[in-house]
Amino acid sequence: MKNFFSYVLPILALLGAVLSSEEVLQENTQQPLQQQEQKPSRHSNNWAVLVSTSRFWFNYRHMANALSLYRTVKRLGIPDSQIILMLSDDIACNPRNAFPGTVFNNMDEAIDLYGESIEVDYRGYEVTVDNFMRLLTDRWDSDQPRSKRLLTDENSNIFIYLTGHGGNEFLKFQDAEEIGAYDLKDAFNVMHEQKRYNEIFFMIDTCQANTMYEKIEAPNVLAVGSSELDESSYSHHSDMDIGVAVIDRFTYYTLDYLERIDRDSKETMDKLFAEYTFENVHSHPGIRTDLFKRNINDVLLTDFFGNVQNVVVDDVDSELLKKVEQDEAASGINKTKQTMMRERGPVKFSFECDENSTTLINVTALQAKLFGMIAIGFIGALWFVASKF
Repeated sequence: MKNFFSYVLPILALLGAVLSSEEVLQENTQQPLQQQEQKPSRHSNNWAVLVSTSRFWFNYRHMANALSLYRTVKRLGIPDSQIILMLSDDIACNPRNAFPGTVFNNMDEAIDLYGESIEVDYRGYEVTVDNFMRLLTDRWDSDQPRSKRLLTDENSNIFIYLTGHGGNEFLKFQDAEEIGAYDLKDAFNVMHEQKRYNEIFFMIDTCQANTMYEKIEAPNVLAVGSSELDESSYSHHSDMDIGVAVIDRFTYYTLDYLERIDRDSKETMDKLFAEYTFENVHSHPGIRTDLFKRNINDVLLTDFFGNVQNVVVDDVDSELLKKVEQDEAASGINKTKQTMMRERGPVKFSFECDENSTTLINVTALQAKLFGMIAIGFIGALWFVASKF
């Protein structure tokens, strides 16, 4: 019995030490993994809601603001089917427009924002507070077209951009009605309860813009505004040929930075926010991050301004050609082997004397049985001799 315990106890002690070390290792490996899970975005699709809430010729810059960001998010990969564009759409064909059918955002008039194929989802008197709220919460009648709905889910990242005239906790729509900060708060709460988003990036360019996001309570919302309470938001410059301001300062420097990146860019959100200095914007932009779970230093710009890039295709033609060549080569080898086998004829009880030789040693059935009996006898003799020692 003593001998039994002297063998068993060390084995049990060694087994316990191994199991305890594995548990400690699992605890140490699980903790950093949990910390890393919050850094990458877990969204699978991107949407953009771009709204110019103004109308009339003297608000030219607000339509140019929205169209400029529309052009940028399309360039970075978000398709028209996932962009909701709301415009008064009364600028391009306005009688005062010296360049009919066009909208520019710079005095050099290099890029016609309206000339390239654009899809305006809500235009004119469709741009209302009611339609905007219904769009966010998806509270439509059954006859509302899918192309005019925000068909997001819990895996969607949404970029929401508003531009127009505003004040303390309100934004004017079409100079006819207003949306308030509490309205946005309620809409975002409903979106969260309905699981309509993964993360939201809310951007607003208007006077006293920062007051519009201060009431938001829904989680995973990153917000930025162009000016603080009792502060105006300014235009950047005017085009003398057009006769009015063509873009706002806050949107201008946003675009100036975004035009330097491409779809596969690894630039992060903090780099964009660094452009919002008083020297550039002439106001005090605000950034709200307390509702957002991730550090803005880890948030890619393409998480909101771009599209999810699941597949990267490179050198497709050459790769397919190489695959075809490999298949043809393998097919040729198989055909050569089949030809050699046909030349040799059927093989029965034979051994190849050389790898590349076609000469075979014929063995009859009787010889094969004899070889088998000799091999069995030899193995039995070895076993008998080994058992004696």
